[in-house]
Amino acid sequence: MYEHLLMSRDGDTVTITMNRPARRNSLSADHLAELLAAFRAAGASDATGIVLAGAGPVFSAGHDFADVAARDLVGVRELLTLCTDLMKTMQSIPQVVIARVHGLATAAGCQLVASCDLAVAAESAGFALPGGKGGWFCHTPAVPVARSIGRKRLMELALTGDVIDAATALDWGLVNRVVPGDQLDDAVGDLLSRATRGSRASKSMGKVTLYAQLDRPEADAYAIALEVMAAAAQLPGAREGMAAFLEKRKPSWPD
Repeated sequence: MYEHLLMSRDGDTVTITMNRPARRNSLSADHLAELLAAFRAAGASDATGIVLAGAGPVFSAGHDFADVAARDLVGVRELLTLCTDLMKTMQSIPQVVIARVHGLATAAGCQLVASCDLAVAAESAGFALPGGKGGWFCHTPAVPVARSIGRKRLMELALTGDVIDAATALDWGLVNRVVPGDQLDDAVGDLLSRATRGSRASKSMGKVTLYAQLDRPEADAYAIALEVMAAAAQLPGAREGMAAFLEKRKPSWPD
C-alpha cells in the first residue's frame, strides 16, 4: 500500500515505520504524504496506540534536500504546509502516539519526535536542529521542540546545530525514557500500554484538551479545561470509573 512506509497492527497498536533507509528516512513530499495518510488511517481505526519508528541506522534526517532544492518559494511553502499538517494530525487523532527513536533524529526528524505525545529513545539516539550551523535554519522544527524543552535549551539546540545525546534529550524533556537498544521495544510497549489503559473516549478527549490548553495563559487554560472536564463527567467511561471506585470493583470500560 505504501512505497516509503511499513504499516502493521498488533492487537490495539498500529506501528508506522519510515522505510527509506538508503535516504536516511528523509522526508520528501511523497514520504510526508504517505505518513499523513497512514496517520489519518490509523486515527480513524479502533486502535488505541500508534508507534512511529524508523528502519535503518537513522530515525529520520529531516527534509529531503533533493526535493527542497528543486522547488521555488510556492513549492517549498507547499512542502512545509504538508509537513505541518502531518505534525498537527499526529496530535489531533485520538490515539496515543509514541516515537520509537533508535538512532539520529535531526531537523524535521526531531520535529517528528517532539510532535509525538510520548517518546522513548535508545542510548544510541541523538537529536539535532542542524540548520543553525548550515544555510537553512530549522524554523518549523523548532516550533514543537520549543514546547518540549523550553527557551534557553531550544536556543542552544537551534543556534549551535549540535547533536545532543539521548541522556541530554531526557534531561531536557524531549523524550520520556532512555534505555539500552535491546530494551527499546519493551520500553515502548510498556509505556504505551500504561498510557492507553482506561476509557478510550476519556483518553481521546483528554489528549485533545491537553494540546488545546498548552501554552495558553492560565486563565484561558482553566476556562478550556473546566468546560471540557464538566462535560466529560457525563461520559459513560467517567460514570463507570466513578461507580467502580465507589463499589470497590474493577471497572468495565465501555467502547
